[in-house]
This record gives sequence, structure tokens and C-alpha cells, in this order.
Amino acid sequence: MSNEFQRPVSVDFAPQGSHCEWCGKPAERQLTAIGGLYHNESGTFCQPCGEEFTQGVANALSATVTAATYVRQQHQ
Repeated sequence: MSNEFQRPVSVDFAPQGSHCEWCGKPAERQLTAIGGLYHNESGTFCQPCGEEFTQGVANALSATVTAATYVRQQHQ
């Protein structure tokens, strides 16, 4: 599953004064997963944690697409 911009995560500015949900540092971005297993899961993140979140979502989405492709190939 993909979205219009081929991105696994929507990026917005974090509300002023918010903190990273993973490490507690000041948050820079609010990220929301698009599609796949984590669709609509979101949070506020600092730069390093946001990159990790984005990579995790991308990896999960890639695994889902790979599994779906494998299943389709088995039924052909």
C-alpha cells in the first residue's frame, strides 16, 4: 500500500512546548504513519527519534508489501 507522495510518514510541526515521546527531549516534528500495519499511529519526536520512527514504519510497510507480493506469486 502506498500513498500519493510515496512516503510512509506524514510530517508536521510539533506543537510548541511538546516533548519527544521516546526520549523526552524537545520535539521538533509530529509524525503520523500512513498505510500499513501502523496506519494513523503518531507522536511528537526529536530529530533522532523521528528518524528511527520513520525507518521503523518504512521497514514495516516494506515487509507488508513483500509478504503480499509473495502470497500473490504463490497463487499464480
